[in-house]
Amino acid sequence: MDTFECITTKLELRGFSTHGVPSEIRLKILEAARLTGTGLNTQHWRFILVENKDNLKRLADDSTSGRWVAGANFAVIILTNPRYNFHLIDAGRVLQNMQLTAWNDGVGSGLFTGIMEEKLRSDFGIPKEMSPTIIVGFGYPLNELIDTEPEFPNPQILTMSQVSH
Repeated sequence: MDTFECITTKLELRGFSTHGVPSEIRLKILEAARLTGTGLNTQHWRFILVENKDNLKRLADDSTSGRWVAGANFAVIILTNPRYNFHLIDAGRVLQNMQLTAWNDGVGSGLFTGIMEEKLRSDFGIPKEMSPTIIVGFGYPLNELIDTEPEFPNPQILTMSQVSH
């Protein structure tokens, strides 16, 4: 699928099937993260891969807005270094690359940022200088997607004239 099609058809998912994502696709998603550009080429982000059901449940328990992640096939905790003023932008860049890479192979994803930070730090050994910025869960969609063609114009999405001046 080309990049624009990937962008226009990608969905945020909260329900995942039990079908496992092959390790080569997981690796490709992580490689997309690693290759993402950063401000001043600092490469300050780090990633924690959360794979087994016990750890996914722990991750869900450490969340205030992402309890659904317990049903994901795997998740990635995106850590950034807040000493860089652009760390949140870099987190968004890496998230987008991982999600589009996953979707290209039919793997859905969803993100959350609501966490109980101290509990998450303790459970996953997050260094104090790093900020757990975004958590993204991955897996194949729970339900078969019958039509991924977007409705143009989608009435829920602002028009070009509403967002550009």
